[in-house]
Amino acid sequence: MRVALIAGTYQPDRCGVAHYTDHLRQALAQRGVETLILTTHSAATRTNTDSVVGIVKDWHWQGLPALARAIVHSRADLLHIQHAAGTYGFDRSIFLLPLWLRARGYHPPIVTTLHEYGWWEWQPRWLPSGLVESLKQWGQHRGWWDREDGFLITQSRAVITTNREAQRVVQERLPQLADRVERIPIAANVAIAPAPHARAQLRQPYHWAADSVVIVYFGFLHPVKGLESLFAAFETVLAQCPQARLLVIGGVESLALPSAQARDYWKRLQGLVEQRHLTTAVRLTGYLDAPAVSQQLAGADIGVLPFNHGVTLKSGSLLALMSHGCRSLPPARPPRPRIAPRLDRLGHPAPASRTCRCAADAGSGCNTATTSRGSRRSL
Repeated sequence: MRVALIAGTYQPDRCGVAHYTDHLRQALAQRGVETLILTTHSAATRTNTDSVVGIVKDWHWQGLPALARAIVHSRADLLHIQHAAGTYGFDRSIFLLPLWLRARGYHPPIVTTLHEYGWWEWQPRWLPSGLVESLKQWGQHRGWWDREDGFLITQSRAVITTNREAQRVVQERLPQLADRVERIPIAANVAIAPAPHARAQLRQPYHWAADSVVIVYFGFLHPVKGLESLFAAFETVLAQCPQARLLVIGGVESLALPSAQARDYWKRLQGLVEQRHLTTAVRLTGYLDAPAVSQQLAGADIGVLPFNHGVTLKSGSLLALMSHGCRSLPPARPPRPRIAPRLDRLGHPAPASRTCRCAADAGSGCNTATTSRGSRRSL
């Protein structure tokens, strides 16, 4: 079997959706399924492999004919579109692709994975809002298009969502297509690597004491991730718990933060560490490969994700922390319950005082009572 995958970009080390797609390809290969990535010229050039083909310069509508021809010529048994608005440069032209293909007589099934949904409706300024709303409802009621993703959902044989909220919104908007929608939650984005001496191996290179309590952040570094607030909170924690240490794991360059901006932000974070006199207690690792990330997470005690907009179970970073046994503290302003219905299982807002108590617990031996990583609980 041969599957063609449409990817807005394909740089797994800089994009969570691309990382997901890369893992999907590996899993399909283990089952004897051949995959082909169709993406932009720039993404294909960086990847430099025959199975990743650059078809379009960008995702404007002018590239649709070439993309449609490439899909037909690929002779794939199935077309799988990976969609997240940012990976397509917030261009909506991809929503016309299924209709374009069907008009050309394309018959293989189309599957779409929605990595995000429910927040990015079409609101053109050049049409009266009342008319736009009428068009949305008229087409959506008939199952011809939907108010957010055009023909992407309605022309797909199956629709995969990665979280419960997206599934709910799709089924509410298009109840006649509810049986096409499947929810497949994402898994942790870092596999657990063997690390028999993880605690010592983590602390020694940084010259941290064996009894230090390591608080770890894992994920891309970006202004919306709340790192500035984390440094301020950690300064308070350190004053009360001198054995606490903060490890920030993750690269700064991503699709959301290109090279020049990434360099500036990296300097800003390092400057904040120095200004707060935290250089001996805080380490920023930069980008690490998956085995190295796993070894460092395995040696840490507490995971923290201070995202400005809150964290949910569709966060690969959160799932990685949990799978490595890090007791995880959610941010001080969790999302609304309907967006993250299971967040209450993870914990409540975590002020510095609560973080300090967790650090004190870890330092006083609460982890030694359960030595296996998998048995450590998530607060």
